[in-house]
Formats: sequence, C-alpha cells, structure tokens
Amino acid sequence: MPTPLPERASDTTAESPWPVRTLSLKMGDYIDKMSPLWVEGQIVQLNRRPGSPTCYLTLRDPDVDMSLSVTVHVNTLDAMGPAIQPGARVVVHAKPTFWAKRGSLHLDARRMRAVGVGELLARLEHLKQLLRSEGLFDTDRKRPLPFLPRTVGLICGRASAAEKDVVENARRRMPATRFEIRQVAVQGTDTVPEVTAALRELDALEQVDVIVIARGGGSFEDLMPFSNETLLRAVSAARTPIVSAIGHDVDTPLLDFVADVRASTPTDAAKLIVPDLAEQQQRLDALVATGRRALTGRVAAERRHLSLLRSRPVMTDPASMVTPRRDEIDRLRERAAYRLTDRIARAHDQVTHLRGQLRALSPQQTLERGYAVVRHRDGTVVTDVEQVESDEILRVTVAHGDFGVRPVS
Repeated sequence: MPTPLPERASDTTAESPWPVRTLSLKMGDYIDKMSPLWVEGQIVQLNRRPGSPTCYLTLRDPDVDMSLSVTVHVNTLDAMGPAIQPGARVVVHAKPTFWAKRGSLHLDARRMRAVGVGELLARLEHLKQLLRSEGLFDTDRKRPLPFLPRTVGLICGRASAAEKDVVENARRRMPATRFEIRQVAVQGTDTVPEVTAALRELDALEQVDVIVIARGGGSFEDLMPFSNETLLRAVSAARTPIVSAIGHDVDTPLLDFVADVRASTPTDAAKLIVPDLAEQQQRLDALVATGRRALTGRVAAERRHLSLLRSRPVMTDPASMVTPRRDEIDRLRERAAYRLTDRIARAHDQVTHLRGQLRALSPQQTLERGYAVVRHRDGTVVTDVEQVESDEILRVTVAHGDFGVRPVS
C-alpha cells in the first residue's frame, strides 16, 4: 500500500516530498480560486496566429523587469483597433490561470483597454505634484556642474544620434574630453531598468564628475520612461550632477525637473558640460593683455615718479638741503647760548640779592653789630630780667664766642 502524501506544504520532508504533479495541481487549484482582476502593463510582444481565435501577448511591468503571458480572444483584440501594438500601455481584466503541464502562470484576458494620453497626463501631473511636495524640484538641491570634468558619464541609446551629438560637440569644444558611455534602451519597457542601472554604475565611478542622460525627440509615449518615478528617485539620490538632455525644447519629461541641469537638446548638453577651449584661450589672452597693460602702465608711472624725484634740487646737490638747515641750527644754538647766559646772570643777581637779605636778617649779623644773646645754663634765652637769679651763672654769646657771667644787683 503506497505511503500517503502530506496534505500541506509545511508537512513535506526530504523523506516524504511532493511529486511535481502534486505541487502543480495544488498551485493550479489555488490560482483557480482567484477572482478575475484588473492589471496594468505594457505590451512587449504580440503574436497573432493565422486562423487561431486566440492571440498571445506578453505584458510587462513598466518599472521593473517582470512580465506575464496573456491570452486574449482575437475579437477582443480587434475591437481595440490599431491602438493595441507592442509598446502600448494597457489595462487588462483577466483571470489568472496556471498551466500545470508547463508549470507556468498566464492571464486569460476577458477585456482590455488602452491607457489614453489624457490618463497618462493626469498620472504624470499627480506624480509631478508629489515629487514637488517632497522637494525633489527645489533649486537649493541643484548641484553646480564642474568647470572641467575629469570624465563625463553618458547614458544614451545604442548607436544613437544623441551619443554622436554629445561626444562630437563636447570634443569639438574640448578635444581632451573623456567619456564613460553606457548604451541602453531609451524606448520601451527596458528603458527604466537599463537607464537606472547605468546611472547607478556611473555614479559609483569616482572619476565621473557629471552624467548626461541623452535621447533624441520622440512621441509622448516614447518619452514616458523619463517621467518614471523609479528613475526619477534614482536621479535624485545620485551624488554626481545630472544633466537631462531628452528630446527637444518642446519636450519636458519630469527628468528635466529632477536633474540638476536641463539641456534643451543633446547638442546643448555638450555646451553645458565642458568649456570651449578656443573661447577660454581668447579669455586667457585677453586677461594676459589686460595684465600686461596694467603692469606696463604701472612701470611707466613709477618711472615718471622716479624722474620727478631725480629732478629735484636735493637730488642734484644734496648739500643744498643740509646747508640752510645747518645755518639755522647755528642761529638757534647762538640764540640758545645767549638766552642761557642771560638767564644765568639774572639768576646770579637774584641769588646775590637774596644772600644780602638773608645776611641782614641773620642772627650772626646782629651779633656783629655788638649785640649778645644771654642764655640760662639749660640753653634757654633770657628775655626778661625777672628770669635771672642772683647767683645764677649765665652764658653770653657774642659775635666771636661766648663766656659765663654772674649777675650783680
């Protein structure tokens, strides 16, 4: 009797696995229980088999590399008219179906409609407002382009005119310009993942100083990938300045608003990323000429000033400047000597006069005139006869000495 199989996937083991048929049938049963749903994508392949009522197409996610197979009745497809072509964005109402024999999932489409330009414009406007509210368009986020980049990163189509325009015009302006070129899809469902991957690769290169995303003109639908949110956020997150060069002047994908600089055309981008060598040489020559004129004028002015100094009398006869000053110094010396002598004489006369006054008032001068000073033994001066005792010996000072006396009554 065969061993019963596990009922649930979690019950399987290496010793008790499910056969492929069991897994396929269970997956088919699970998917069959799903309700019909609406799904949006971009048609990348469309296969009509003559005489067959069924058409086969591949529906791909516009942002990432994921796709599903879709079957649709030829009448449903024909009812859509020429709008349903590879590259068209559509909304499909379909029932998921699992083909157990092949182990593949596909969608059985019941209804289908193209996403119109008006609807796409409305979505773009909504995305534009969202990104603006987050500040991704703000001017203060814009990084300046380097004056002379070491290497220019270029993302463009394979063998495209945009690549030729950027490279040739940049090297015409600056022949030594170096490029790191990444050729990618610039139209269709591969555009967003390939451009985003190339952007991240170039942004990681240290020598790349600026990145140009370039594409020629095209229809609104052709340029839609350059308004994709995934790509725009990758551009916003890049550390390297980004130049958007998509289409022509009239084309304005949202990349133009998020990039650091918008170029109206790929040719214009070349003019923005590198300076014109001939123009810079002319500017340098003009600066050199201006500097030379300024230096020549300064030297001429200094020479004139030097000639003026040399023409002065003091330079031709240096003594002519010293002699008048020497005579003036002699006069000042004589005047100072006279004033000093006069001042000394007057001071001497004043001292003599004061000496005479001092002598006239001097006690010694009084003694010279015959006066004497009488003192007690203790040295006090006798000023009154009542101060003298009869037996006291007094000291008498005269002009030339002193002597003792005893008073008599």
